[in-house]
This record gives sequence, structure tokens and C-alpha cells, in this order.
Amino acid sequence: MFQLFLGLLLLIFGVFLKTTKDQGFAKSKKFAWMFIGIGILSVVGQLLIMYQKGEL
Repeated sequence: MFQLFLGLLLLIFGVFLKTTKDQGFAKSKKFAWMFIGIGILSVVGQLLIMYQKGEL
């Protein structure tokens, strides 16, 4: 369950990086798609593992 939370957190942070206009995050904006992709893959993977174990 903790991995699901971390995946969602990465996904939310990626969306935040993509939409923010703050100058402090200007150098990190190029990593937004990476965080979004890793977040989606980890959430889907964890849901698949939970489904195979019968926990879902």
C-alpha cells in the first residue's frame, strides 16, 4: 500500500512541475514527464501486483 502512495505522490509532483510558473522550479521542469511516467508505471504495477495476490 505504501508503494501505491509513493507512486501517486510522484504522479502529483510531476503534474505540479508541469503546471507551475515558479522560477525556483524552472531547472526541474524538464523532468516533469519523467516523474509522470514513473508515477503512472508504479501505480499500475502495484495495482497489478495487488490484483494477482488477491488483495484487490
